[in-house]
Amino acid sequence: MDNSLKGQVALVTGGTKGIGKAIAETLSNRGAQVVITARTAPEESIEGQHFISADLTQPESAATLSKEILEKYGRIDIIVNNAGANLSPGGGFSVLSDEHWNNDWQLNFMSVVRVNKALLPTMIEQKNGVIINISTGSAKQPIWEMTMSYSSAKAALNVYSKALASELGAKGIRVNVVSPGAIKTPLMMEFIDNIAKSSNITSDEAFKAVMDKVGVPLGRMGEPEEIASLVAFLASPEAKYITGANYSVDGGALPTV
Repeated sequence: MDNSLKGQVALVTGGTKGIGKAIAETLSNRGAQVVITARTAPEESIEGQHFISADLTQPESAATLSKEILEKYGRIDIIVNNAGANLSPGGGFSVLSDEHWNNDWQLNFMSVVRVNKALLPTMIEQKNGVIINISTGSAKQPIWEMTMSYSSAKAALNVYSKALASELGAKGIRVNVVSPGAIKTPLMMEFIDNIAKSSNITSDEAFKAVMDKVGVPLGRMGEPEEIASLVAFLASPEAKYITGANYSVDGGALPTV
């Protein structure tokens, strides 16, 4: 699949760390010109990648981002909406304020809606494009102690993605979802460390508690590159008959068929 994306312009939100960084690198290696966006710049510039600073929780950021991409490249072929995080404290409904709910929904749902809305007119004009929204396994298997507002926002993202795929299929645009499970990223390790501190246990004990709670038959966390490989396939012509799908990449954690 080398150079399968040659000549394509791809946007990866949250593309400077973790899963987003791995996706950006993989798409770039497949020949795409990659635009990455995040609040802070990456530690080093990478050939074939262009960074645009943006805080996608702010409504005006999507329009600014779209304007710069289209002025620089004149097209957009692939959108990977990866930016997202579990911003709220654990403990269930009683500890979640309106601000917690709003923050999670702005970052994990509304940012995607705005980015897509800003760039979709160009894809529709091209009669071609791919959107891949990064969700989470906890949208189908929420952990009330840890992910209530985050899981709710991502569940809405799943429904939105399916509806968007149905609307855009006839216009030549494919929309799919990738739902990672427990993936070894800086945010995940920080999440585990916070659990350890709040529970007065070691990080190893917190890691075991999370893995036991999630239940991963493969017995380990996934690597960001394992998500990136699937995203690159879904973005490629080899997946041209796939749309409206949601792929779990979770080591077998989801306990349903």
